[in-house]
Amino acid sequence: MGRRAATGYPTVTDNGFSQIEAWADAKLQRLTSPERSKLTRRIAIELRRRQQQRIAQQKNPDGSAYEPRSEAAQRSGRIRRRAMFMRAKSARHLRVRGDQSQAEVGFTATSARIMRVHQFGERDQVARGVFVRYPRRELLGFSDDDLRWLHETLMHYFSPE
Repeated sequence: MGRRAATGYPTVTDNGFSQIEAWADAKLQRLTSPERSKLTRRIAIELRRRQQQRIAQQKNPDGSAYEPRSEAAQRSGRIRRRAMFMRAKSARHLRVRGDQSQAEVGFTATSARIMRVHQFGERDQVARGVFVRYPRRELLGFSDDDLRWLHETLMHYFSPE
């Protein structure tokens, strides 16, 4: 299964998130409800910041670039010449929530529907009777760097002072 570092903390591997979760779960149970809420909120805010940076760089969590717009989309209008998803990365659309049981980063209402189409490469209606299949562009997800950061943050938080 998972190796442990010399410190006894789980290491980040291909299935690193499940290892981190299992390790942190026992530690989190020892915290009071307000302490857990504070920690998950801090984690959620930092994860949003990391997702915003990645969206601004136009990169998927694995480090690959987003597939560019089609030529037809690039020809139409001023908005098409800008980088994709610039409004979506704002705090107005990309919300965080942290409570005693989870940290959440996600899009709101209409933004969520539009971003889901891009996240999973779905088909969407762009005009009456006109449907377009969008390429998969992973807006939200954990990169290896995000998992390392989460691991280090939890290690620092739970390490004896």
